[in-house]
Amino acid sequence: MAHYLDIQLRPDPEISPSHLLAALYAKLHRALVRLESDSIGVSFPGHDETAHRLGDGLRLFGPMDDLAQLMALDWLSGIRDHVNVGNASPVPPNAAHRTLRRVQAKSNPDRLRRRQMKRHGLTEAQACEQVPDSVEERLRLPFVQLTSASTGQTFRLFLRLSEPQPIEVDGRFNAYGLSTSATIPWF
Repeated sequence: MAHYLDIQLRPDPEISPSHLLAALYAKLHRALVRLESDSIGVSFPGHDETAHRLGDGLRLFGPMDDLAQLMALDWLSGIRDHVNVGNASPVPPNAAHRTLRRVQAKSNPDRLRRRQMKRHGLTEAQACEQVPDSVEERLRLPFVQLTSASTGQTFRLFLRLSEPQPIEVDGRFNAYGLSTSATIPWF
């Protein structure tokens, strides 16, 4: 990751930072899908797992040409008045490296049972035996609440930041700018 670009939320007395961040991140996701990009990673410099918050901005990482191509799209329309966009800059040479990945909770026993029934041909009684109500897991991680474009359902995208790693790991990023293996600079 050679370059980064910061997008900072402006304070708004009528809209909470979490709602603005969710709108910004949803727009970024749609832009990354449109670009079919797998070279742009994202971080939330205000990420705080103890307070369960992502902060009030995001940082994009990638090759200068890819960041320029993203910013040439009009993906910030409708939210531009609520953000300050920085200039692309080189990543500091002493930056740490971390992964930022999605974590999904096993939060709905009924859904897990239906999945077991469909995948393994179980009866409802067998699925209830295999997936007890106690399987429900509650995550205590920062998240952004998004709406699926395909189903219209809202969901929480929980994010976990790894411990600092000694070296940068190259890899691909998904359409949310996340990766299970590729690192992002952390500073």
